[in-house]
Amino acid sequence: MKTLNYSKIHEDCHAAGIAAGIKCRPIPMMVGEGKSIFSNEIDYTKKTYLLDEGACGFAWITIRPGNSKLANAYKKLGLAKSAYGGGVSVWVGEFGQSIDRKSAYANAYAEKLRELTGEERIYGESRLD
Repeated sequence: MKTLNYSKIHEDCHAAGIAAGIKCRPIPMMVGEGKSIFSNEIDYTKKTYLLDEGACGFAWITIRPGNSKLANAYKKLGLAKSAYGGGVSVWVGEFGQSIDRKSAYANAYAEKLRELTGEERIYGESRLD
């Protein structure tokens, strides 16, 4: 049986994630004070900001089950920690606060990791901040 080099697998997955994050084109977001507390309209007479990188958020890769050979190897390498709801998670620290870029990274990383390991329960996940 072939032994997997998990450090090399991580490097390949990370490269796929970086490429996806760079290729991603976030939708810019304008933020500012509303005309009233219940309004979706921005009062342009007050300070407004254009966020070129889009909405802010977090992303991670979840590997299940948390006691699988892959999950244990990632924990041993210091790449993953126990995840809420089971499994382990690999945090996406790249691309600042851009949820679009972070999500692209997480999904590409997870796809490459499934491809290289044959494991199926690997997911890219994210949430808005």
